[in-house]
Amino acid sequence: MRPPYQITNKIVELVASISEKLGEVNSAHLYRPPSELRKKNRIKTIQSSLEIEGNTLSIEQITAILENKKVIAPKKDILEVKNAIIVYDRLNEYRPYSLTSFCKAHEILMKGLIDNPGKIRSKSVGIIKGSIVTHVAPPGNMVHSLLNDLFDYLKKDKDLLLIKSCVFHYETEFIHPFMDGNGRIGRLWQTVLLRQYSPVFEFLPVESLIKTKQLEYYKILGESDNQGNSTGFIEFMLQIINDSLEDLLTNQNVNLTSDDRINIFKEKAGSDSFTRQDYLRQFKDISSATASRDLKEAVDNGTLDKTGDKRTTQYRFK
Repeated sequence: MRPPYQITNKIVELVASISEKLGEVNSAHLYRPPSELRKKNRIKTIQSSLEIEGNTLSIEQITAILENKKVIAPKKDILEVKNAIIVYDRLNEYRPYSLTSFCKAHEILMKGLIDNPGKIRSKSVGIIKGSIVTHVAPPGNMVHSLLNDLFDYLKKDKDLLLIKSCVFHYETEFIHPFMDGNGRIGRLWQTVLLRQYSPVFEFLPVESLIKTKQLEYYKILGESDNQGNSTGFIEFMLQIINDSLEDLLTNQNVNLTSDDRINIFKEKAGSDSFTRQDYLRQFKDISSATASRDLKEAVDNGTLDKTGDKRTTQYRFK
């Protein structure tokens, strides 16, 4: 069954804006940022997503954990970070339309933090803030069927995956499939889905903007609950995604190294052979001499095979 929501003019406008920005991202080769920037963005993502859930560790402390340095902090907070690092490092391994894969990610994310991580709940739960019950989740005996419906929707519905990722995020919060960790797995799985839409989302710290708008985030979730549909939440998340891309285009002016260019082109070329002209068409802002130098270095270090000579030269990734 399709989750309830409507496609509004605002949703259409935001999808168009996001699509335009993704085109700019691709033209500027920002979809695969240099390794140091990828590391920084991944840390920002982990720190923001966990801080929303009450984790106290700073970006500097998370960086230290990533570098296997000792950090003095609550054991629970350190474990949350270590689990999140493992989960986000395995983004490529998760199958976006698989409930089993979804549960496996939750198991890693919450290992050592709750009993039976990755196991779908069978008990009734509610969310309490202070002395107020803000959300009563569906009964435990309905959770399996609701999740099966949700994954069927992901697989079969014809709406854009961009929109479906927002719907999935909201529905995970609404269904509350696990006893704990639902917020962080919902945000993680939206990233898993967005990666299918564009590779830039693997390292785009969308969670950082959610953190800056945390009060609005929870307010929109509550309003969507009251309205019985996720329309408002879709609009909110699409705006977050749009703003994140705008920030990327405005502030992250990337100077690509020869290794960066070769790695980017490897994703494009795959196992197909190509010429220097093919390489230049991908990187219009470099000279022929720079392209020749990139390709020679890649041949010399064993990344590329070279056949032919001069105009007949062909390259292929090993």
